[in-house]
Amino acid sequence: MAAARPSLGRIFPGSSILFLCDMQEKFRHHIAYFPQIVSVAARMLRAARLLEVPAVLTEQYPEGLGPTVPELGAEGLQPLAKTCFSMVPALQRELDSRPQLRSVLLCGIETQACILNTALDLLDRGLQVHVVVDACSSRSQVDRLMALTRMRQSGAFLSTSEGLILQLLGDAAHPQFEEIMKIIKEPAPDSGLLGLFQGQNPLFH
Repeated sequence: MAAARPSLGRIFPGSSILFLCDMQEKFRHHIAYFPQIVSVAARMLRAARLLEVPAVLTEQYPEGLGPTVPELGAEGLQPLAKTCFSMVPALQRELDSRPQLRSVLLCGIETQACILNTALDLLDRGLQVHVVVDACSSRSQVDRLMALTRMRQSGAFLSTSEGLILQLLGDAAHPQFEEIMKIIKEPAPDSGLLGLFQGQNPLFH
């Protein structure tokens, strides 16, 4: 009997959604590589808008942790407040309203808290999760590394922003090709990932 074919993790605009998690003012001076993470998440949001991929935004306890930082460029998105260390309970209605949904692209903070728990909840629902590794971080780089490892072990895909944007674009003949090229013309800013993966880290084998 032939073995079941593993999921390839292909993504398409019509069955994908972008999750933007808790990129708020009070985290600005505590999260490693915060400006770079927000910059990459903003790239993802701009590309999503061009490619008609819906996006949703959460804020963790905004009364204490403040609003979403303006440089994310999330104007027009209504943030959903939460206290749970997962985006899924706050977005339950959104998820239920999209029966065609197959893939979630996940950006934000913190990797070992709301990103990890959101990924596990989404995987539990049978959805594919694509963690945008250059758009996720933590206060501790050890926590960041271990959370990425944990999500990969559980079946999430680890991808870069540019890789995901190009998968969504699909073809140089796409009418938004030139606009997308403007977004990814400059490489994404360094967010310390090379240090995490350096030396073929055995946690990722």
